Amino acid sequence: MLQLVFASNNKNKIKEIQQLVPSDIRILSLEDIGCDVDIPETAETIEGNAILKANYVTKNYGYPCFADDSGLEVDALNGEPGVYSARYAGLQRNDDDNMIKVLTNLQNQSNRKANFKTVIALNLNGEQHLFTGIINGEIIHEKRGTNGFGYDPIFVAEGYHKTFAELSMEEKSAISHRGKAVKQLISYLQKM
Repeated sequence: MLQLVFASNNKNKIKEIQQLVPSDIRILSLEDIGCDVDIPETAETIEGNAILKANYVTKNYGYPCFADDSGLEVDALNGEPGVYSARYAGLQRNDDDNMIKVLTNLQNQSNRKANFKTVIALNLNGEQHLFTGIINGEIIHEKRGTNGFGYDPIFVAEGYHKTFAELSMEEKSAISHRGKAVKQLISYLQKM
């Protein structure tokens, strides 16, 4: 059985990914390998942060590993919050504060277009591979729904009427940015 470290302690993400990978791949969290370091995400881009996290685990723990970084990119805000999505409203990393800041910054904007982007960096057998998933949509005017996390309650994907927070985990995974990147990762792992 292949053991792959997912460089995260986000229980939501780990559960989401374990559901998507083939049963012969066991996903380990940072906690599982005894890594309690908050790996610094100091890159200027979403790709850069995914690479930093994967490289940190491979270098310091020697495990095959993948890491992801995701962000919400809002057109009218020049791609913000982007790489700063988790800490857009400050270092307290509070989802509500972050959503309020986006909604406030968009108050007088008619262009509500946005996308969620996930990049996964995989370090396996001495090689690094990147997988990118993007879902386009728009930011609505108020929060709706209680599922999901992050900006899910204010994001509606193209062709949908429900926010990500109104979809079930299965519905969201089928179309989400992370779901798309994970599918690429999995099809790569299945070819091995």
